[in-house]
Amino acid sequence: MTKTAAFAAWLAGIVLWYAIRYPFERRSKKAKVAVSLIDRREWVILGGLTIGLFVLPAVYIATGFPAGLDRPFSPALAWLGIAVLLLSLWLFRRSHADLGRNWSASLKMREQHQLVTGGVYRYVRHPMYTSFFLLALAQFLLIPNWLAGGAGLIAVLVLYLFRVQREERMMAEQFGDAYRAYSEKTARIIPWLL
Repeated sequence: MTKTAAFAAWLAGIVLWYAIRYPFERRSKKAKVAVSLIDRREWVILGGLTIGLFVLPAVYIATGFPAGLDRPFSPALAWLGIAVLLLSLWLFRRSHADLGRNWSASLKMREQHQLVTGGVYRYVRHPMYTSFFLLALAQFLLIPNWLAGGAGLIAVLVLYLFRVQREERMMAEQFGDAYRAYSEKTARIIPWLL
C-alpha cells in the first residue's frame, strides 16, 4: 500500500458514493414534497459537509496543500481505511435502498411518506449518519494530513449535532406515537449503544 494507492482508494470511494446516491436522487425528485425544513442553516451545514468530505481532501490530493499539516503515512492504517470505506459504502447503499422513495438529501417529508423501521433501520434510526461518520473515518485513515484527513470528521459531527434533533422532531410530528415507540427501541447511530 502506497500513499498514491490510498488516495486512489479515497477517490474511488467518492465516485462510488455518488454513483450510489445518483439514482435515488433522480427518483426522489419525482415524489412530491409535503414538508421541507430547508433553510439557510441547512444549506450552510450541507456546504460545510461538502467542503469537509470532498473539497479539502481533493485539494490536498491534487496539490499537497497544506503539507505543513502532514502526518506520517501508515500502510496498515490505509488498509484499515479501505475496509472502513467499504463498510461505509455498503451502509450508505443499504440505507438508501431501505428508504426507497422516502429518501431525501435534506430535511424533507414526501407525500405518502412512510415510517421505515426495517432493514438497517431496525438497528439504528439514522444509518445514513453512521455511514457518513464511517466515510469520514476512512478519509482520516487514507489521507495522512490533519486538515484534509480530519475535516470530514468535523463536518459530519457538525451535521449530526445541528441536524439530527430537527429531523427527529419532524419525524415525531409526522408519525407521532409510532415514531416515539420506534425511537425507544432503536439507537440513533450505533446499534445498541448510541
